[in-house]
Amino acid sequence: MAILSTEYLGLVLDSPLVVSSNPLCMGVDNIKRIEDAGAGAVVLPSLFEEQISLQSIEGKHPDANEVVLPPALQHLPSMKEYNSGVDGYLMQIYEAKQAVDIPVIASLNGTSTGSWVSYARLLASAGADAMELNIYYIPTSVDNTSVEIEERFIHLVREIKASVHIPVAVKLGPQFSSVPNIAARLDKVGADGLVLFNRFYQPDFDIETETVMPSLNLSNSSELRLRLRWVAILYSKIKADLAITGGVHSAEDVIKAIMAGASAVMMASALLENGIGYLKVVSDDVTAWLQGHCYSSVNDLKGRMSQKNVAAPAALERANYIEELSSYSS
Repeated sequence: MAILSTEYLGLVLDSPLVVSSNPLCMGVDNIKRIEDAGAGAVVLPSLFEEQISLQSIEGKHPDANEVVLPPALQHLPSMKEYNSGVDGYLMQIYEAKQAVDIPVIASLNGTSTGSWVSYARLLASAGADAMELNIYYIPTSVDNTSVEIEERFIHLVREIKASVHIPVAVKLGPQFSSVPNIAARLDKVGADGLVLFNRFYQPDFDIETETVMPSLNLSNSSELRLRLRWVAILYSKIKADLAITGGVHSAEDVIKAIMAGASAVMMASALLENGIGYLKVVSDDVTAWLQGHCYSSVNDLKGRMSQKNVAAPAALERANYIEELSSYSS
């Protein structure tokens, strides 16, 4: 039988299939089911920087009615029950580690440094095997330069790495002038892995009420192509492990991700649509494909479609672009 075990963030995984942060990762029972379905690891739902900031304010001002929140927190929806609160998040990690053998990866969602960074140490102390830093930041000011934004990312990762002893993966969005450059800089300051790419949710407008409506659409396999391109470009150019998230819905998607150079392939939307048990279907299909194509392990497949051996990747990208335009027929 083909071997699915691989290594990600210095952790040995029984499978490259990782369940990314989503509501199915809440609760020990679900995490047990995720392990039984064949996941190599699980990423817990994110603990938000804003949650920690709110708890700090409420701790100083017990009478919430007298608290005037800073502008950044005034429009935040109630998060008292999310993740069972800040303190409850630590208990989630502890209980999950007692219940399963697969690595449990904590997730921190933030954009700035501050006292909340020290909370990263508590996540590690609670037993998290690794940490995924989800930098969900949309620049809205015309005064923010790309240099300032990128330096914010670098500084944040450097501070987190200085605070914890466990591996840290950084979940990024694709909106950088040079993805290879920011990847190399994050690698240099100690990021153990890069997760490509974050899906920035896009709200809709209600034209009758003139209000902004939250809109969350699940991914589909067509979104995988963006991830394949950049992982294939980055593979072997940085030390940090690469993971693909977004658009993974089938065994074929998993195979493509590994061929590009991914050490871990993350799933969420497909499981929300089909249930946790669907993970085993995908895992079995990956094993069958490997055996049918005479691969003894996923590691034999890793990076085979990357640009590692391409002398001029930029020229190849241009050539592919021209070929695609030339090949279209109505």
